Amino acid sequence: MPSPARVWNFWVGGKDHFEADRALAEQFGQVVPKMPLIARLTRLFLADTVTQLAAAGIRQFLDIGTGLPTTDNVHEVAQAIVPSARVVYVDNDPLVLAHARALLTSSEEGRTAYIHADLRSPAEILSSPVVREVLDFSQPVALMLVGILHFLEDKDEPERIIDTLLDALPPGSYLTASHLNPEHDPVGVAAGMRAYQAGGVTVQARDSSEFAALAFRGLELVPPGVVSVSEWRPESSGPRPTGWVPSTCWSTTPGWACARSTRGSSPSRRGSGG
Repeated sequence: MPSPARVWNFWVGGKDHFEADRALAEQFGQVVPKMPLIARLTRLFLADTVTQLAAAGIRQFLDIGTGLPTTDNVHEVAQAIVPSARVVYVDNDPLVLAHARALLTSSEEGRTAYIHADLRSPAEILSSPVVREVLDFSQPVALMLVGILHFLEDKDEPERIIDTLLDALPPGSYLTASHLNPEHDPVGVAAGMRAYQAGGVTVQARDSSEFAALAFRGLELVPPGVVSVSEWRPESSGPRPTGWVPSTCWSTTPGWACARSTRGSSPSRRGSGG
């Protein structure tokens, strides 16, 4: 059975995937030809966001839906700026668990850890002894939900899941999130979703307004707000993958946004969407 983590690994040029994963990735790629580039741009976005957060003083990261280790993992980027940064990775793919050792390298000053858990069980994640040992929830935490929310269908109650996670974060925390967006190519995205569903993987695309309402309701968005991945920090001088194209050429993209809380004592949150 194909796995989202292994399909993504195929798209970013990794080697940890099986025939079923490659078949699904190639089938999706037939209707969304730029998907490998989109995947690489998403990794670039993740690294850029972690860089911005670490530079802003965030020292703790909870990365849910980690995926298989690749370049510029969260702890590598964060600890390059702040060696004392602490990171907990969360994923429910057994292959990610098997490769977790690569995610557990850390600077001497910092900490990294991994737990095998599902986003659909946020209370289990938050109550994990490993999470509680590594992260200090009296201090700001960056919650990373990159490339995972579209695997939650409405029946999974994604609002409840996100609220449970955000309500556990202290003031000064941030949210980074992304989502599959059907607005640029509804026909192609619909065909890609059918390919995923035929492979046994649940997926639900949401447009920009639906995503913003789901992830960032009640929050003050940090510029540039809910935008496509290719429009995130367009002024950045950082490297961009070969084959970079303007956002107008995308048939579909994940999206991103940054948010700051306006809900009483809730945390400030940075996220990304589009």
